[in-house]
Amino acid sequence: MTKKQRAELVRAELSKLYPEVPIPLDHSDPFTLTVAVALSAQTTDKKVNQVTPYLFEVAGTPEKMAQLEVAEIKELIKEIGLSNTKAKNLKAMAELLLRKYNGIIPQTYEELEELPGVGHKTASVVMSQAFGFPAFPVDTHIHRLMTQWKLTSGKNVVETERDAKKLWKKEHWNDLHLQIIFYGREYSPARGKKDKDFITAMLFDPK
Repeated sequence: MTKKQRAELVRAELSKLYPEVPIPLDHSDPFTLTVAVALSAQTTDKKVNQVTPYLFEVAGTPEKMAQLEVAEIKELIKEIGLSNTKAKNLKAMAELLLRKYNGIIPQTYEELEELPGVGHKTASVVMSQAFGFPAFPVDTHIHRLMTQWKLTSGKNVVETERDAKKLWKKEHWNDLHLQIIFYGREYSPARGKKDKDFITAMLFDPK
C-alpha cells in the first residue's frame, strides 16, 4: 500500500467513525475560542472546559479581561497548568487586542501569532474553527498517529503539518485534524492499551 493509499484509507475510516466533528473546546465567539485554545497547552480540553465557564462569565471579552489584574486571572484559572504564565499572556493579549484591533480577533496567521500566548498551533485552530479557513493544526496525538501510520517521518509537528497538507485535500483539513484527535483519544491513547487501534492493524496487518 502506498503512502497516498494509506492516507485515503485513514480518511475514509475516520469519516465513517466521526461524520460529525464538534469543536472540543467550549466557546461562544473567536475571542473565547482563542482564550480556550491558549489555555489548553499542556492541559486537557476537559479541564479547560471545566474552568472556562466562570472565566468567561467574569472576563468573556477583551475589555473585561484587560480590566482584571494578572493575579485575578490566575485565581480564575489556577487549576490549569502553567496558570501564572497563561494569566500574564491573557491580560497582555486582551490589552493588545484593544490597542491594535479594536478588541476583535484578527484573521491572519501573522496577526494571531503576534498575540501573547498564541503560537502557530493555536493560530491554526482559530483560523480553522473560528473562521473556517483550511488549516491543519498538529498536536501530539496527530504527530504520534501520523508517525505510527507511516504518513510522516517528521521529526516535529512543523514537518508533520507539512506532510499532512500534502497528503490530503484542503477541503478535508478542518475535519481531519479533529477526527485524528478524537481517534487518538478513543482508540490509541499515548499510554495504556492500544488493542482497539484498528486503523493501524488495517494498514499494516490486513487480514
